[in-house]
Amino acid sequence: MLIGDERLDHLLAEDLRIIQSPSVFSFSLDAVLLARFSYIPYQKGGRIIDLCSGNGIIPLLISSRTKVPIIGVEIQERLADMASRSIAYNSLADQIEILQQDLREVVPILGKGKNGFVICNPPYFAMDSTHVKNENEHLRIARHEVHCTLRDTIQVAADLLKQGGKASFVHRPERLLEIIDIMREYGLEPKRIQFVHPRIEREANTILIEGTKGGKPGVKYLPPIITQTADGEYTAQVRELLYGKE
Repeated sequence: MLIGDERLDHLLAEDLRIIQSPSVFSFSLDAVLLARFSYIPYQKGGRIIDLCSGNGIIPLLISSRTKVPIIGVEIQERLADMASRSIAYNSLADQIEILQQDLREVVPILGKGKNGFVICNPPYFAMDSTHVKNENEHLRIARHEVHCTLRDTIQVAADLLKQGGKASFVHRPERLLEIIDIMREYGLEPKRIQFVHPRIEREANTILIEGTKGGKPGVKYLPPIITQTADGEYTAQVRELLYGKE
């Protein structure tokens, strides 16, 4: 079941298990925030596509909120295998499928304009950025635009969506204007934006943004999320996301 330094972690709020590895991939709070932020239909509305799926964390997190089929797209063979084994362990293979594929090649496979919802937690850092490149290949691909750029992820999301479909992303605030420009270029109108702050007195370090294919202009700014208290502990809001209601 487990390979090398893999471990089986508990997703407490969902009562599920996920395979993780410190040397290959472990999900971050960003994935949890994106899963909670994204609009998820319970039963109708078309397939949910999760791009840059990693070890399948977002399909697992949203599976308890919907009966809609979920497809995770992940380019790294090792991560896709971890995700598939987690799905099998949780007996969710009837609902979730992992496609080991370059996301730039999935539109003909999944259908142009055929899907209702796309979620994406893309690599944050452009290859020409000054951010330190990770020597670990798995982590470098997950964090840096090695195999796909921000433009790639937004274009593919837009191509996959039918009119009125929704795409949600998590990213860094310094790229917000770039994200909005590219979304609009491909017909995704930003409709909801939420800033995430590490502490109440600190500037935002994460953004959540959702757009509608062919939507009308008009964006809502949701109340900010504060992740830590002054003592460095998770806030009550984040604890509930991670561990469920106390």
